[in-house]
This record gives sequence, structure tokens and C-alpha cells, in this order.
Amino acid sequence: METVFFDVDTQLDFLLPSGALPVPGAEDLVKPLTELTRFANAHRIQIISTADAHTENDAEFKKWKPHCVAGTIGQRKIASTLLSRPIVLGSAAGALEQSASRLKDASQIIVEKQMLDCFTNPNLRLLLDLLEADRYVVYGVVTEYCVRCAAFGLLDAGARVELVTDAIRSLQPADERETIESFQAQGGKLTTVAAATA
Repeated sequence: METVFFDVDTQLDFLLPSGALPVPGAEDLVKPLTELTRFANAHRIQIISTADAHTENDAEFKKWKPHCVAGTIGQRKIASTLLSRPIVLGSAAGALEQSASRLKDASQIIVEKQMLDCFTNPNLRLLLDLLEADRYVVYGVVTEYCVRCAAFGLLDAGARVELVTDAIRSLQPADERETIESFQAQGGKLTTVAAATA
């Protein structure tokens, strides 16, 4: 079974209390996120990492406080989830083709996005087709927003999708419960860091 670890928005602005848009309790995710990243790297498992990459006047900032502006410190991934020499896949049409020759050797592909849903980057579906994985292990923040978009989008692609319940965080526990219940109802599976790295 071809497995891909799908790391959602593990960026400083979300994970650290000092970040521009911190998720409550997300700093506690650093250890499990580090374990998942090290395991994937040691076992040559492909990591796809989504990352907000906003402009200074992004339309999303009408709803959310400004965060993850491209090029700022807060937009960076936490160091323990970043492998050496990742490929960054922007949202521009044709970005995948420009990076195609390097994809085979990349252990981490960072898929940039300007909206909640990572599938608004048109290159992501093309990337998934190219990788031909049949199992995705999903974790990160925020459960009821970006993680939900990633997990449900992957389910729609017909793959086995596992949500790492001790490596996600929400803004509202009730919304997280609803997300997990809906995810399971659509065929998604739950797992833990220990099980995913066994």
C-alpha cells in the first residue's frame, strides 16, 4: 500500500501562542508532529505539507486576522516538520510541470494555498494523480477547517484516509466532534501517532 503523510498547516502563526492566529493548545502538537515527520523521513514515506501563503491584503483577512503572510516568520513551518530541500508547489497554473523532474527525489512537497481548502491549489489534484497513493495519513490544524477540507477532499479522491486524532487541534471541540463523526460516516478511519508510526 502506497502511503503519503498529509501535514496540514503546521505553521508558526497557528502552532505557537505568539503566532498571529494561534490555535489553543496547538503548541502541544509539536512533539507528535515531530514523531510523524521523523517516522516518514526514516521510512521514505512521502510528505505533502499544505501551507497558507497569503498576500498582505488577502481577501481571507476580512474574516480572519492577518496570518501566514508569504515571506514572514509566522508563515514558516515549525522546524521539526520541515525536511531538507522540500519542493514548494505554488498555486499558479503549470507549477507542477515546472517541478516534475524533481518530484521523484523530494521527500516533502509543500503545497501553498491562499484559501482554507488546499484543493483550491489546482496543482494538488494533479500531484495526487502523479503520486498514485492509496492511503493518506492526515494531521495538523485546524480540525474543523483546513484539516476537514484536506481529509474530505482526499476521501473524494477515493483513497483510504486516516485522521491522526492526537495530532490535530480545533477551535471548538463541538465542531471537531462533528467533523470526526462526518469523516467516519464517509468512510474515513481514525488512528493515533503510535499506530501511524508502528
